[in-house]
Amino acid sequence: MLHKVLKVNSNDNVIVALRDLPAGEVVDFEGESYLLPYTVYAKHKFVTQDLAIGDAVMMYGVLVGRASQPIKRGEPVTTYNLKHDSEPYSTAKRQPYSWTPPDVSKWVGRTFKGYRRSDGKVGTYNYWLVIPLVFCENRNVLTLKDAFERELGYAQPDLYRDQVREFLHLYQHGQMDVIKKIEPFASVATPKVDASTTTKRPFKNVDGIKFLTHEGGCGGTRQDAHTLCSLFASYAVHPNVAGITVLSLGCQNSEEKILMDEIHKRSPHFDKPLYIFEQQQGTEAEMMSMAIKQTFLGLIKADQHEREDVPITELVVGLKCGGSDGFSGISANPVLGQVSDILVTLGGKTLLAEFPELHGVEQELLNRCVTEEKAAKFERLMRDYSGKADAVGSAFAFNPSPGNIKDGLITDAIKSAGAAKKGGSAPIQDVTNYTEISHERGLQLVCTPGNDVEATTGKTAAGATVILFTTGLGTPTGNPICPVMKVATNSTLAQKMSDVIDFDCGPVVTGEQTIAQNAEALLEEIIQVASGKLTHAQRLAQDDFIPWKRGVSL
Repeated sequence: MLHKVLKVNSNDNVIVALRDLPAGEVVDFEGESYLLPYTVYAKHKFVTQDLAIGDAVMMYGVLVGRASQPIKRGEPVTTYNLKHDSEPYSTAKRQPYSWTPPDVSKWVGRTFKGYRRSDGKVGTYNYWLVIPLVFCENRNVLTLKDAFERELGYAQPDLYRDQVREFLHLYQHGQMDVIKKIEPFASVATPKVDASTTTKRPFKNVDGIKFLTHEGGCGGTRQDAHTLCSLFASYAVHPNVAGITVLSLGCQNSEEKILMDEIHKRSPHFDKPLYIFEQQQGTEAEMMSMAIKQTFLGLIKADQHEREDVPITELVVGLKCGGSDGFSGISANPVLGQVSDILVTLGGKTLLAEFPELHGVEQELLNRCVTEEKAAKFERLMRDYSGKADAVGSAFAFNPSPGNIKDGLITDAIKSAGAAKKGGSAPIQDVTNYTEISHERGLQLVCTPGNDVEATTGKTAAGATVILFTTGLGTPTGNPICPVMKVATNSTLAQKMSDVIDFDCGPVVTGEQTIAQNAEALLEEIIQVASGKLTHAQRLAQDDFIPWKRGVSL
């Protein structure tokens, strides 16, 4: 039976509605009765005491806002009576931190089928990567994409094209009435292609060829060009990548030398096949023909890699949320936190990013950093990022989207406190800037924006080999080389967008499962995905890639 309400932390003075509560209803909870003068919709909160202007509102045990007008006991918090506020933070205020690791005995010795690389890293997929150093080469990249995908069996089914063809045929034969009667299909039944399925592809061990495009490389700041090369370098050394084809114009700011320097900075003994072609050295036809030839030969080498059993401690799991709702910090995000705690206890690595969505819980994270040096780096990156956001009139406090607010995330602090739950309770072993790769194991903080695609792009650059993406509203986001698992905060979403959602945390909301039980089921699914079971994002070719532009255009 669905519970009515929930208090997340004993120190909170708000209660979360787990279903719509009509005006006039009396809610009995923990020995107290609350008369609701107004309707409190599911995912929203009502206060447990009368609040005067300026009084603190607490949720998740932290300050998430202050009353901007009087709020009576039982009334919901809204954008009209609550304004964002959070506690100040500083490395100087760090407090000792301890935690109790979960029991992981049942997971000791568990394996997944991955790809071992010569540098010791383990990939979950085996992709060939094609990238342009500058936007001028996007058209050529897309030409290669069409040629390789169609001929080698990686192209998506043309279901929508078939639909247009059918409509055209009916129209040309005067059958408008038939067109009007045809119902739209609710889902796309794409062929299942995974590690256990025999396909007609000539390269059985190459999971795909991924073609990236972007709008940078020239015309922006030198910093942005260098960052782009650093991003591509991190993708080149990524364990899910077997080889790389690079298209260059020749005169752009993102130079070949910068790319190679950044690759060798990350992998001094880099030995993957890497082919660079420059258009200004000759005709387009010459460049494209040679690129096709060398890439084809590279695919033959990539096909020699095979999956093998490796410990789950070799997983690098990214923790992400987007399209969040009022249940995100109650169900899906704490479930990810439990998964993270299990993996890092075993000796694995997890990555918590999206710095704008850590605003308001900075002090807790500073306390959890294992060294003063790591804490100082986190504080420096947070203040730098926040300062730049303020300078362009887009402070972190403005982070909640209209969709977030409609579904209960009234202030950025409420959103952030719930978002931080993805990182569990483990100590923070390292802090990395955008495009940096840490060699530490355990929980890591990775500086990225909150934007879904920019964040997943950056998290993959940090080394994530599987990304867990929680959502309460639904999103089609994916990544070209890292599988992205969509994790629903509620069962309604999981059912409504079944072609997008890979896992449902709704049973936590209803009380059918505990966070620990749901987390164990999710970890089993992660092992399957890491072994070759495709996510919905992979099946639908949601290969989203957006570099983070931190400078200005020139």
